[in-house]
Amino acid sequence: MALEWLFEIGKGIGKLFLHPVFYYLFFLAAVLGVSRVKRERRDFHVRAENAYFELRQLLPLGILIGLGVSLLSIAAGLVIPLEAIALTAVFTVLLSFTTKIRLMAPAYTVGLAFFATIFAVEQKWPLPKFLTTSTEMEASVFPAIAVLLALLLIGEGILIFRNGRKGSSPKLIKSKRGQNVGAHEVKRLWMVPLFLVIPGDALQSPFEWWPVFTVAGQAYSIILVPFAIGFFQQVQGNLPIDAIKSVGKKVIWLGVIMTLLSISGFWSPLASIAVVTMAIVGREFITVRQRMMDENQSFYFLKQNQGVMILGIIPESPASLMGLKVGELIVKVNGIPIHDKKGLYEALLKNRAHCKLEVLDTNGQNRFTQRALYEGDHHELGILFVQDERGKGSEAV
Repeated sequence: MALEWLFEIGKGIGKLFLHPVFYYLFFLAAVLGVSRVKRERRDFHVRAENAYFELRQLLPLGILIGLGVSLLSIAAGLVIPLEAIALTAVFTVLLSFTTKIRLMAPAYTVGLAFFATIFAVEQKWPLPKFLTTSTEMEASVFPAIAVLLALLLIGEGILIFRNGRKGSSPKLIKSKRGQNVGAHEVKRLWMVPLFLVIPGDALQSPFEWWPVFTVAGQAYSIILVPFAIGFFQQVQGNLPIDAIKSVGKKVIWLGVIMTLLSISGFWSPLASIAVVTMAIVGREFITVRQRMMDENQSFYFLKQNQGVMILGIIPESPASLMGLKVGELIVKVNGIPIHDKKGLYEALLKNRAHCKLEVLDTNGQNRFTQRALYEGDHHELGILFVQDERGKGSEAV
């Protein structure tokens, strides 16, 4: 029995590469990276992370989360109909056309697939045989989809908390008074591959070699399915790392609550409908509430009179190697008080071989950092900040 399961899991991994969403997510991640770099160059004449950053974030943590969710779903005996998997892929692609990457989150893609599956069964849609797991779908598959959605919500929250706060992109926006102010944006796409158990032997119709095992006389198959998790958040009234971690925690708690509630669906099918509805509404509520709270706060990244506020740091630049962080205030350069970009640049010229900074950190504490500057150090220090004169964008210093 163990060898049979290992054989099926190995086959399932190989068939991941037959899923069109697998390739589509790589394409979308590449598009996100290129569009971000173009915007950063428009605002600052230099990019922060390179265009491959979004591609590098697509899978690593998602694989670990996918493995955890897979183990939980298989251990819980969840059986997901092939119809729901196919419809999730369809909604993933359709919602991506809205250009709102956050709508590619499980609450929306799996949630809509859940209701579409119910509707297809009730209306007896003539689905292709390849997309049909059985002629009579068991009622227990609908609570299983609700539990899967809840587990994916937890996974989404972990991704936001652990990965979403990394590499947030600085940008310039206009205040109501028409002034340039700073903000940070995270537009991220993750892939979470899941091993799922599907009922019946439908996959043997187009693929005769597909492994099928039986439990208590019932036939099942295992496939590895790529699920997309899209995330978008703009932060202007707080430090991006704090605001994004806060959203991640809320999504995790929403997923935990939905997981506990979704178990009731195995006794009352209507409970599954209520849980999926609450998951969609709850996820949307978290997004809308975060945006409203952020917009009601004062702008965090503003031009300062007593120094230069760091809006962004170019990776591997002297500023990055000196340990400077987003949100800190540079008040002195080489012992000279500074108030704007011009003063910062002039103070750097006083000693082109060495840089000593006095910084006011995000906790309001003064600290000092210094570093030798070498010929060829790119973009001077590698600091991005809100421009201090009229015009489009602001060059890095």
